Amino acid sequence: MKKWMYVISVSVLLAVFLALYFSEAEKIEHREKAQMAKVAELKRVEDARKASVEAKARADAEKRAADRAAEEAKKESEKLARWEEDGRKIQEATDKFTTEADSSAKTAAELEVKLSTLRAAKEKLNREAFEFAKQVEMGKISRRSAEIEIQRTVEMIARRAAESTLSRMPAIATPPPSS
Repeated sequence: MKKWMYVISVSVLLAVFLALYFSEAEKIEHREKAQMAKVAELKRVEDARKASVEAKARADAEKRAADRAAEEAKKESEKLARWEEDGRKIQEATDKFTTEADSSAKTAAELEVKLSTLRAAKEKLNREAFEFAKQVEMGKISRRSAEIEIQRTVEMIARRAAESTLSRMPAIATPPPSS
């Protein structure tokens, strides 16, 4: 009999446990449904709030985009006006400097012609100076040659005179010594 006691006591406790479990399971299920309904309501409220915030943000973004587009259009028109003004200034400066460059080129051409003329005159003067220096050096060389020829002639005459009998002094006979 002892064996049946173990089975019966466990069966009774199991029955009590199952009764308590299912009753609590229903309560938990109701609480979870209520909690899920509350969460769904909170989510719906949150979604509605997010939708209104997003709508405001979208409207604000569209307004900012429109403002930005207007600002960019204004900046673009100002930029285009500045660009055209700068282009006009650059064209005026280019025309002015082209005119100056033309006049400077004419002046440079005139100065080149003058420079060529002056160089030719300088070259002519240099050639004349060189010819005069050449004549002076030739004159110096001729003078030196003449001086050397004179010295050689004088030396040759002196040598001939020294060798000539006429230029020697006659030997004077010395009187014998008187005794």
